[in-house]
Amino acid sequence: MVSPCACADKLLSFLPLLLVLLDLHYEGAECGINAEVEKHLEMGKKLLAAGQLADALSHFHSAVDGDPENYIAFYRRATVYLAMGKSKAAIPDLSKVIELKPDFTSARLQRGHLLLKQGKLDEAEEDFKNVLKSNPSEKEEKEATSQLMKSDEIQRLRSQALAAYSQEDYISAETFLNSILEVCVWDAELREIRAECFIKEGELGKAISDLKAASKLKNDNTEAFYKVSTIYYQLGDHEMSLNEIRECLKLDPDHKLCFAHYKQVKKLNKQIQSAEELIQEGRYADAIIKYQSVPKTEPNISFYSTLAQEKICHCYSKNQQSAEAIKVCSELLHHDPTNVNALKDRAEAYLLEEQYDEAIKDYETAQANSENDQQIREGLEKAQRLLKQSQKRDYYKILGVKRNAQKQEIIKAYRKLAQQWHPDNFQDEVEKKEAEKKFIDIASAKEVLTDPEMRKRFDAGEDPLDPENQQGGGGSHFHRSWNQWQGFNPFGSGGPFNFKFHFN
Repeated sequence: MVSPCACADKLLSFLPLLLVLLDLHYEGAECGINAEVEKHLEMGKKLLAAGQLADALSHFHSAVDGDPENYIAFYRRATVYLAMGKSKAAIPDLSKVIELKPDFTSARLQRGHLLLKQGKLDEAEEDFKNVLKSNPSEKEEKEATSQLMKSDEIQRLRSQALAAYSQEDYISAETFLNSILEVCVWDAELREIRAECFIKEGELGKAISDLKAASKLKNDNTEAFYKVSTIYYQLGDHEMSLNEIRECLKLDPDHKLCFAHYKQVKKLNKQIQSAEELIQEGRYADAIIKYQSVPKTEPNISFYSTLAQEKICHCYSKNQQSAEAIKVCSELLHHDPTNVNALKDRAEAYLLEEQYDEAIKDYETAQANSENDQQIREGLEKAQRLLKQSQKRDYYKILGVKRNAQKQEIIKAYRKLAQQWHPDNFQDEVEKKEAEKKFIDIASAKEVLTDPEMRKRFDAGEDPLDPENQQGGGGSHFHRSWNQWQGFNPFGSGGPFNFKFHFN
């Protein structure tokens, strides 16, 4: 499809030829030009040849104002308008040229070309026929004949396109319209019809392109803005939908359909924006409430229900409400099994629940659908480390706390277990040996999980008390024997050797 801008560029490339034609008609013409008008025409011609279009246009304005009967002034101004892509402004000037000098075939050919691009076939054909009647040059005759044949072909295609459209044969209608719009690039009506074909075929992006063009080609085209806005809304782009419906209301503030749609889009857009701001602030519980209202505002378009569910899944996961996250994410993934965001969030929730195999499966599925996502790659590596770690010694399991447990919960669990498993409570040697082992694990778990740096390393899949993980073998932490823990007060807040602890 040729765009109006491309046509303008093509016309600009023909400027030298236009100037030559113009000069041929200008030589010997008795236009009665006064000196001031002639000066403006000459200066405008030089600026036009230099590509300084705005300055050239200014001089041609002055020439037209100085001599409203000078067809050359109008023709040159039309040439500048065409070079600037302002075909609508050029047509009245070309019409004035033809009124002042009916046998000026160059002007008729130019106007015929523009009318053909606008889809005004009958008017274009009239211009081309008049060229053939006005003793044209061989080149002009050939051009006019060619354009008449092209117009006849377009008339035939147009009839076929409209017949197919009325019979709801949208694919055939689109095929005919594609051929027509390669020539009639500025025909707003045909673009709107083709947009309807695209809508029926589900090609909404192409429909938007045609409707946007139509909104510029036809003045006050509120219908085009309304349709574009509704399509964006259906696609889930509520922000673009809001922008387009505002354009409709700028043209007609009392437009009933546009105003009703504006209120709906504005309300939904505000809810989503507010929820996103809450997520950015880390206020996940409030964001969940906001997103729960989205499907109530728009219950008929599934995109918004899915978006809300995806975001609620994310908020639960980020808020470390793992059970709720798994439930909501699983409901979403039942209908959309390749939703990468839901897979990532459910995997994070599985990690909190220590369901490492499930987390790995989700990360692998997500990675298959988004190979270059760094977050997925890092999450998968973490899940694999944690799985390996869980097969060795898990400090959270030793203390019986969850991975998102607060420090006070950890200390409370430690004190209870330390009192329960202190070796002094056992007389039997076998039981005492077992208690010593458990007590060492309990104390080690407390040491790691109450130290922010050590806990961070453990959460990343590394055991900071494992000698294999000590850099250079010179780390300060190691597995302690029972003798090293003797004298440790589990109810104290300091190091393990500050207090003596006895049981009665």
